[in-house]
Amino acid sequence: MTPPAGWQARESLLLAPYAMHAADSAGRVHLEPPHPIRSPYQRDHDRIVHSSAFRRLAHKTQVFTGYLGDYHRSRLTHTLEVTGIARTLGRGLALNEDLVETLALAHDIGHPPLGHAGEDTLDELLADEGGFNHNAQALRIMELLETRYPDFSGLNLSREILEAQAARVKGRPAAGIRPAAAPLLETQVVDAADSIAYDTHDADDAIELGLVALEELLELPLVAEAAARAADRYGPLDGIDRRRAVIHELVDMQAGDLIKQSQAALARLGIDSVASVRSQQTAAGQPLRIVTHSPQVAAGKKDLEAFLFRKVYRSKRVMGVRLAAQAKLSRLFHWYCAHPDSVAPSYRERVTTVGLQRSVADYLAGMTDRYLEWDYDRRV
Repeated sequence: MTPPAGWQARESLLLAPYAMHAADSAGRVHLEPPHPIRSPYQRDHDRIVHSSAFRRLAHKTQVFTGYLGDYHRSRLTHTLEVTGIARTLGRGLALNEDLVETLALAHDIGHPPLGHAGEDTLDELLADEGGFNHNAQALRIMELLETRYPDFSGLNLSREILEAQAARVKGRPAAGIRPAAAPLLETQVVDAADSIAYDTHDADDAIELGLVALEELLELPLVAEAAARAADRYGPLDGIDRRRAVIHELVDMQAGDLIKQSQAALARLGIDSVASVRSQQTAAGQPLRIVTHSPQVAAGKKDLEAFLFRKVYRSKRVMGVRLAAQAKLSRLFHWYCAHPDSVAPSYRERVTTVGLQRSVADYLAGMTDRYLEWDYDRRV
């Protein structure tokens, strides 16, 4: 069936030849007639936003579990910040913004409660069942766990969405997806936006919670450069005004560098189609990432990430709260394995096909932090 001309003509006018045009989509696993107004990726966008997994991100931890206050990011606010940055990058490179936005909104829907602490716990508990990975879990949600249609499981997303998610799952591609090819530029943009967002905003949250001081971060070259730019733009600033200006410049600086470097790479490599994007390889024969930072910014990000790991993610305060939360999740997992009839019916029905432990993990992974706490108090 021929797609409607409205969005197709708009994409032809606005998008670069190396962008993923929706008219060239590989389609869906379950065939559907085209929508008279919305492009395939616009429909995918709405399917993600209307999913239960997406809504639950509002009450799932980004990094800081169990802290009072509502300033620091949840998994949903992180997702929205990634989406905003990704749209800027996508527009700067004339990519398909509908696809970029959909990929960004979907990229973290597989996260369990308690952030990476919950992921690490479930991975350990499922060591004999293939482990647990939030990227793989997102693919399970997209293809199996969400039940939005009467005729099939999953969200029936476009194959490009599934491909992007499969590319993040090492060694576990989705059926019919070819992760050996270089990712679409839209996928590369979202991955870069995710890195920009968590590097910058985890630092902001850590300052707000008193885990580090801005002065400590200013010892890092990347943050010092952002502070210098903020001073040039606004003049002398103090306190919260200075912090906000530095965080803003840190995001803007990384985004601007990424667009500039990526544009240069596209020109240098002669990229003029999606096929040429997919065919790019490193000297070692691995898929090549075209959307990258300059060596200077990449080195600065590496320093910032090492600082955050040492001073924030593995700090005594964070680890103390993390370990207590992980213990609750582990005990609740074992309780449900011992009482399988208490698992929600839709998950219990899959025990015969995926096993009890995986079904329990699917159930627990869908919980929000506050529901996990409530369920633990009544069960264990």
